[in-house]
Amino acid sequence: MRALVTGAAGFVGKHLCAHLLSEGDTVIGVDLADGPDLLDPVAVTALMADIRPDVVYHLGGWSDVGASWEFPLDAFRVNGEGTLNLLRACIDNGAPRVLAVSSADVYGRVTPEELPINESTPFRPVTPYAASKVAADQLALQAWLGHGLETIRVRAFNHLGPGQTTRFVAPAIAQRIALNERDGLTAIPVGNLIPRRDLTDVRDVVRAYRLLMLKGVSGEAYNVCTGKDLTIGDLAERLAALAALPMSLETNPDLQRAVETPVLRGDPSKIHAATGWTPEIPLDTTLQDILNEHRDALVNGK
Repeated sequence: MRALVTGAAGFVGKHLCAHLLSEGDTVIGVDLADGPDLLDPVAVTALMADIRPDVVYHLGGWSDVGASWEFPLDAFRVNGEGTLNLLRACIDNGAPRVLAVSSADVYGRVTPEELPINESTPFRPVTPYAASKVAADQLALQAWLGHGLETIRVRAFNHLGPGQTTRFVAPAIAQRIALNERDGLTAIPVGNLIPRRDLTDVRDVVRAYRLLMLKGVSGEAYNVCTGKDLTIGDLAERLAALAALPMSLETNPDLQRAVETPVLRGDPSKIHAATGWTPEIPLDTTLQDILNEHRDALVNGK
């Protein structure tokens, strides 16, 4: 397949491009630094006319949940308007199959009775980021219903792995542990440890994306998740247990978000039925890989 990947230089984009290449696909990756701005419809249309891909993996957009509180308009424009520009360019230039990557944050505040979250759970976005992802999700649905563009919507639950920035909790804690090991310290500053999250290794996530492009049903939405959740405190303790010396968690109010979704746990039965996908990489393996990455970065002076 000839695949266009937006957001190719990002955390997930790099892993996706590597996976697609390993499967024999032709990959054209674009990012804001070297490709068109998603908010420039003329440039996006020109890109699509030039590349004429068979499939488009749309990962590009705003991904910083916390910063969306400060810059809600920017988040909404990039994720909403940017997605609209891409979909219109696809409609006008060969109508490739499109994987529109959204987020489990669209489900927002769910009740215990609604767990695990399936694809029919109502949207209750809590953050400006989540609201922007609701818009992108529905734009992809409209492109299918209104134009017949073969879109598949992905609602990815939390994913982690090597290459993720320290704006996210697992690499942030891993970096603090690596620094403590270097400096002989024992306290690990942490934020809110109560929220529960469904965590998947990014390398499993990108396998799911390609399988959905091969076997997913156009117009449908799919959760990508494990079906299990744990608290951020459990995650932090599991990382601390991998440290080279005994360490303890120390709550720091400055690291807490103003508003936090209490629990996100997904139901992966729909994607499993459609593609056979299941996560394969154990969480402890993922956490060890993340910690080793930050240890290596300190050794190499990064």
